[in-house]
Amino acid sequence: MANTLKVYKKIQKLRERYYKAILGKEALLRMIAEAEVSDQVYNSNAIENSTLSLEETDKILLQIELDRYVSEREIFEAKNLARVVLYIENKSKESELDFDIILLLHKMLISNIRDEIAGRFRIKDEWVRVGEHIAPNPLEVMERLQKVITEYNSNSAESVIKRIAKFHLGFEYVHPFVDGNGRIGRVLNNYLLLRGGYVSINIKFIDRLMYYDAFREFQAKGKTKIMETIVAKALTNSYHKRLAYLENKVIMNLSDHAKKSKLSHANLINKAKRQTIEAFWEKGVWKIGV
Repeated sequence: MANTLKVYKKIQKLRERYYKAILGKEALLRMIAEAEVSDQVYNSNAIENSTLSLEETDKILLQIELDRYVSEREIFEAKNLARVVLYIENKSKESELDFDIILLLHKMLISNIRDEIAGRFRIKDEWVRVGEHIAPNPLEVMERLQKVITEYNSNSAESVIKRIAKFHLGFEYVHPFVDGNGRIGRVLNNYLLLRGGYVSINIKFIDRLMYYDAFREFQAKGKTKIMETIVAKALTNSYHKRLAYLENKVIMNLSDHAKKSKLSHANLINKAKRQTIEAFWEKGVWKIGV
């Protein structure tokens, strides 16, 4: 995408449209949020190497029997993360983000998976490694994490894109938990966005290589540009999706729109990926409201 400031201005315009469009449409907003849960759960878990497909995630959350054996851990990972995603919709409006909330969300996420570490930070000799990155000493976790939270709160003059990118990279660098850091980190992004009056984002599994590159850029150079691009695209995508529904547009697959409008499907896909048209990614398909 273009530079952060230009994209931020675009998002602010989409946000203004969104606030005008939601008046009297609370039921539709809830429906959109609830329908999005399985998509968020699938993508976040897939980034962490879950074998569940989107369809299987849907079935687990609807308590429908699967066609193959799936480990108990993967079932709890899906159900627990869904609970957390739904929980923060209201909780984010009630309370500032602090250690108590982070620990509560982690306990909800890891319960029945690894109860001995659920709801607590790393302690003593609990070192963790992610790729080539060895996370800081467990004894430094609370101080470093507080610094990440404080920096987010104190930089309110910066664009939300940059603030979320910095927060997420800082949180994952600290890696405060023995397990569940990636999932909780992406949930916390949404907690902060919702609390700030924005919409939640869904970092997609198909963007995982770029996502990994963002961490490498941060660890090697201390830069946040790649993560800013990811956050900006995800936020733009979320507004495009919601506005398509809220503004009563006709929603169709981008491929059908290409045929109907006699436009190049490949060109439209390229524009959708760059978010230069009001297309959005939903349930593994590019769509658009016209």
